[in-house]
Amino acid sequence: MSFRTQPAPVARPNRCQLFGPASNTKLPPKMATSDADVINLDLEDSVAPDDKDMARKMAIETIGDIDWGKKTLSVRINGLDTPYWYRDVVDLLEQASDRLDLIMIPKVGCAADLYAVDALVTAIEAAKGRKKKLGFEVIIESAAGIAHVEEIAAATPRLQAMSLGAADFAASMGMATTGIGGTQANYYMLHEGAKYWSDPWHWAQANIVAACRTHGVLPVDGPFGDFSDDDGFRAQALRSATLGMVGKWAIHPKQVALANEVFTPTEEAVTEAREILAAMEEAKARGEGATTYKGKLIDIASIKQAEVIVRQAEMIAE
Repeated sequence: MSFRTQPAPVARPNRCQLFGPASNTKLPPKMATSDADVINLDLEDSVAPDDKDMARKMAIETIGDIDWGKKTLSVRINGLDTPYWYRDVVDLLEQASDRLDLIMIPKVGCAADLYAVDALVTAIEAAKGRKKKLGFEVIIESAAGIAHVEEIAAATPRLQAMSLGAADFAASMGMATTGIGGTQANYYMLHEGAKYWSDPWHWAQANIVAACRTHGVLPVDGPFGDFSDDDGFRAQALRSATLGMVGKWAIHPKQVALANEVFTPTEEAVTEAREILAAMEEAKARGEGATTYKGKLIDIASIKQAEVIVRQAEMIAE
């Protein structure tokens, strides 16, 4: 282990982030009663330019008027290359209630992007005497974002989560695809004449997970565009979970249950993790650094893996 230990991310469930345009007044009450851990009211891609002002106003009202329970509440602001983002930040911080937990900053390309938003947020918090410090989450959606992913992850202590936005990322990279997430028809390998589809997002996700884990940020998988394909969503979510991501976006209510299913440890997994911890405690009592469990070697590294599963299950239960 390095002399500089890996910091722990914020301790909260983030299995599913449910998105909805802030301009649609019918959606927020339904989102509040969903099983999503995080709610993202959107001011960006799902809101037309002529509706930006109205959507911002509706988001501010919605934040204070609805009982969000224990959910993490976030608003996705517009990109820093637009004329809308500064007003999003100013109005949210000056007018919205303290129930707002996070703002999501899209298309972040470098640490300086977060510095700019952080400076504005810090000034408004001081001017308005806001007691609750606003958190950030970001989306990696460009070649610059993935190239600078580690400096972005380390840019500000406000940063809690980082997601991969597959569609804009693909466009920025010049990828020959119009799909949002999932496997792609022409990205395959041949073995004895049979096609095998691999994951074109794997390397970007792995980079995001490494940067996030290095700096105590939650790594989250982004959208899966075909909400009629439950099996495809589940397959991508399982790959993401295996890589170390903690959750996934839902762009349709039916995807909430799928994300929660994948990112909630099963009873069998939790039971096995607890048994591994118990077996290692017995081994330590005997002065041993390793032992066997169901015919497999387990050691200190096994404890760390098991602890991740147990902590996740306890956090969700709470």
